Amino acid sequence: MPSLNIVLVEPEIPQNTGNIARTCAVTGASLHLVGPMGFTPTDKRLRHAGLDYWQYLTLHQYDSLDDFFGKNTGNFFYFSTKAQRRHSDARYPDGCYLFFGKESAGLPEKLLFENPERCVRIPMMSGARSLNLSNSVAVGVFEVLRQWDYPELLCSGELRNYDWAAAKELYPGSEFL
Repeated sequence: MPSLNIVLVEPEIPQNTGNIARTCAVTGASLHLVGPMGFTPTDKRLRHAGLDYWQYLTLHQYDSLDDFFGKNTGNFFYFSTKAQRRHSDARYPDGCYLFFGKESAGLPEKLLFENPERCVRIPMMSGARSLNLSNSVAVGVFEVLRQWDYPELLCSGELRNYDWAAAKELYPGSEFL
């Protein structure tokens, strides 16, 4: 299975990080937390937001960006409202890292300036500051997985009280069945 890495640089809100941890757990992405963080890893709000998905998560923690870069190499993509190109225009290789900055300030501008070819943005309305961090990560993760044709992910589900086969008989022309 291809590997995807999500990097949160100095996250401040434990609920966002918990939601992101859950997204990583259900998609098979690894989560990298780069400090300093605005909460502790034992924060109840963090654990609650991730619900009971923590056992499915591959988690790595670092003291700083220098610590992270000292231990990791690869294809890095920096998500920022300040970037010049769309996230959907980039091609994401196996093993890539998607970086997201802290809620109050985003990624360090020096990092963006030094890596312009790896900076991407999620399009949004003019005048809007940014999407919520956990929503931004979900958009980025699912764009990568879409490009990879959702490897090893379930792409269909079953109803609890009905049978899709019966629905196919009732709606033979449906493109969704």
